[in-house]
Amino acid sequence: MLISSCDFYKKTDDRIPVARVNDTYLYDDDIKDLVSSGTSKEDSMLVVQNFINRWATQQLFVDGAKVNLSESKQTEFNKLIEQYKTDLYTKAYIEALVKRDMDTVVTKQEAEAYYNQNKDIFRLNEELLKFRYIHLDENILNYNSILEKFKRFNSKDKKDLNAISIQFKSYSLNDTIWIKTNQVINKISAITPENKNQLLKKSNFVQLKDSLGVYLMQINDVLLRNDTAPLEYVRPTIDQIVVNKRKLELIRELEKDITKDAIKNKQFEIYK
Repeated sequence: MLISSCDFYKKTDDRIPVARVNDTYLYDDDIKDLVSSGTSKEDSMLVVQNFINRWATQQLFVDGAKVNLSESKQTEFNKLIEQYKTDLYTKAYIEALVKRDMDTVVTKQEAEAYYNQNKDIFRLNEELLKFRYIHLDENILNYNSILEKFKRFNSKDKKDLNAISIQFKSYSLNDTIWIKTNQVINKISAITPENKNQLLKKSNFVQLKDSLGVYLMQINDVLLRNDTAPLEYVRPTIDQIVVNKRKLELIRELEKDITKDAIKNKQFEIYK
């Protein structure tokens, strides 16, 4: 009866083994999600077999290490494993708390305040400009009308040009955003590193012709290397900086609060 009772309370493992290395088993549950639906039988078998072989090779190395490495080295590794496990749990829990509690919205006022306090760090390492352009065929019938609307560029002109933009080889009419000068050079073949300083000047209108057609360009503003970057250009960076600062502050508060609460609830004690 004693033997029967002991056998009764033994924990049984009803998982289906698919491979064994010494006393370690690989089970069907471990490989059931390896192959995506729709994979052919031949490819499925190849994927599974390769996985099993890799698993076996790794397990054999682990078993060999346990036999051949010194106890002190194994103890050192086990401590590292436990620390890694602790770090994973800690990070996951902190990230969940941060995601739940942190405000990720950066207001315009906050961004402006940070920008004004740290202008020196926002120096440009590349040239920027605000401009609009149209690339079109020089023989287009309504060229003069397009030229007039492009140069005057009131709200109706902009609407009209967008409406007929299918006639253009390429174009960009949003002249309120900053773009990199190198992007302009790469997009417009008539502009080169050699002539860009001459052509891309503030408030300059440019009309160029080459074998590919005619380019109409209006440069509204230009910023050079080492100029202070405009707020709207660095706003995404500022938002990220502000959010990261909030995150660090929140994590510090969480660390203090969780310890304080544990002491209060007698979950944490230091024995003197």
